[in-house]
Amino acid sequence: MPARIRKGDTVVVTAGKDKGKTGEVLRFESAERVVVQKVNMLKRHTKPTQQNQSGGIVEREGTIHVSNVMLADPKEPTKGTRVGFRKDGEKLVRVAKRSGTDVAAS
Repeated sequence: MPARIRKGDTVVVTAGKDKGKTGEVLRFESAERVVVQKVNMLKRHTKPTQQNQSGGIVEREGTIHVSNVMLADPKEPTKGTRVGFRKDGEKLVRVAKRSGTDVAAS
C-alpha cells in the first residue's frame, strides 16, 4: 500500500497539545511515528561536549503518532483532508478527498 503521508508533506495536527498546528513532515522515526517541524517541541538539557562546547537547554521536535496528523488540503492549508488514490496511466496519484485536487509529489 502506498504511503498516505510522506516526508516533505504539510500536515495538520488533529490531537494532543498542539492540535490545530500545521507543519512539514521532517522525517519518519518508525513506520508509525513522524517528526513535524515546530510541533511537539521538547527541551533537552545537555552537558558540554566536544561538538557542543556550551551545553545548556536545546529545543527540538518530538515524535507524533501518524494517526494524530492529517494531510493539509492543498486548497485550504489550515484544514486536514483524507487521502485517496487514482490511477494516472501506470502510476498512482494521491488525491485530497476534501477538494478533489492532486497532492503534489514531494
